[in-house]
Amino acid sequence: MKIKVNGTEREFPEGSTLRDVLEGEPHRPGAAVSVLISTELAEQRTDEYEIVFERGTMRIRVDDSPDAEIWRGLFESLLGNNVRWNTSKVMALGSFPTEIPVDKGLHMRRRYDVFFSLGGFDSSTTYLMFSKHDHRGRYGAGGGRVGKVTRGRHLLDEVREGEGVKEIRPVVQETSSDNAEITVDLDMELESGMAVESHITLDLETGSPMAAEHLLVTLREGVLNVNDSTESYLSCSENLSKGIEPGVTGVRQEMDVTVRTAGRGAGRIYLYKRRRQHSDQHTKVGKVVQGTTLLRMAEKGHKLTVLTRPERVLSVGMTQSEGEAFLSERGVGQDRQGELGDDAVIVDQDPEMTIEALEGGKVVTVGARPEDIFKLRLDRENAARTVRYLERVTGLDHKPVGALQVHFTFKGLPMVTFEGDNDRGKSLYPENEFDRCERGQIGITNQVRPHAGLIGIRLEGSDDYGPTGEEPYGTNIVGRFSDDIDRLMDGLKEGQIVYVKEESNDEEGD
Repeated sequence: MKIKVNGTEREFPEGSTLRDVLEGEPHRPGAAVSVLISTELAEQRTDEYEIVFERGTMRIRVDDSPDAEIWRGLFESLLGNNVRWNTSKVMALGSFPTEIPVDKGLHMRRRYDVFFSLGGFDSSTTYLMFSKHDHRGRYGAGGGRVGKVTRGRHLLDEVREGEGVKEIRPVVQETSSDNAEITVDLDMELESGMAVESHITLDLETGSPMAAEHLLVTLREGVLNVNDSTESYLSCSENLSKGIEPGVTGVRQEMDVTVRTAGRGAGRIYLYKRRRQHSDQHTKVGKVVQGTTLLRMAEKGHKLTVLTRPERVLSVGMTQSEGEAFLSERGVGQDRQGELGDDAVIVDQDPEMTIEALEGGKVVTVGARPEDIFKLRLDRENAARTVRYLERVTGLDHKPVGALQVHFTFKGLPMVTFEGDNDRGKSLYPENEFDRCERGQIGITNQVRPHAGLIGIRLEGSDDYGPTGEEPYGTNIVGRFSDDIDRLMDGLKEGQIVYVKEESNDEEGD
């Protein structure tokens, strides 16, 4: 049987399931898939047509009338015709031959009416007329009307005499006799003629590098969580963030993707099903080019597989040799700094943002010895808000290796502290305080104490004081330093950068 999968028709055995047809296709576990029950699609010519000029596109809606039927039969022959004249009353396109009977009567024409005119009252020189104002006139073709201009009306004043029609086409709609559905049931048995979309593909907007990177970070697992779905858009609120620089703005067109860069909900991602007005608070970051049915049908709570073009260009966490190969495949050169050996781990990349890396064509990759990257175990269950803070301060919110800068260390001190973000720390509510603070626990001073946001690691157990020297009520325990503390402290100095990564489940207990 024939199934169309992500736009390509393929042959499958009878009784194949959704799981069978998705093999080898982009699809993340648990992500929703759209299934079009029937692909016996008919081209439905609507009552709307587009006329494309050099200066823009005009759309007309035709009537159910004899003149509209004449139009349907000859509109393709108008391609290449020029605007013969453009006055204060009308714009004329043509000429072309018809068999319209001559009628020299005076007839009323309304603003934006589209109608025929016979030059010299001769049907061999017929024109398509566009009325710019209400008026009466003798145009030789009677009082019939083809239709009315509905979009691009400004072009009636902007198109100049002599300019030609570049394209003319009906507005086509795809329809089907049956409905589509969205499902996560991969055991669903398919029938011949069905069509499946497993993912959404979007092209990035190069004029919004920071907002585009925010999108790429949010989609780093290849999944978009639908937190809201309306008639106009889908949105994802999984990675709200302030401080994203604005980029390209404008009217939000159907299939546009934006990031909110100001106001409440900054960092929220929107995918548009319908056109929305311009907003300076929304930065355009891309355009959906595949998976439009999936976009239109997805509901709140669904997960969607999303691919981007280009993919994210970040080599942090790779070895220098892996990074070189990765960057080379994407047309980006590498300048190694820090530890230069092939086995050194990349802990920083400059520039870090994908659009800038691709446009510049070269990045600096800073290497470190693997043993100089220390592991942390974060308590996401009991300190979710504080974990989020630590991720932002270290950079672990957007890359696999983060960095801490030593704030204060002194031989014999029962703790070591690291620079935080005082402004963010002021919003750090108390959570997960300790009963007894053990060696290796990581804590952050919360908003109730003066040094809010300060990060620390406890070097000696204590019933009274936490990793930053605060009492329990002023301390949020965020996790544990799960590496060799003695190796960390060996020669550690104030201002030094310490590289960290989150311990994976596979590494726990090593």
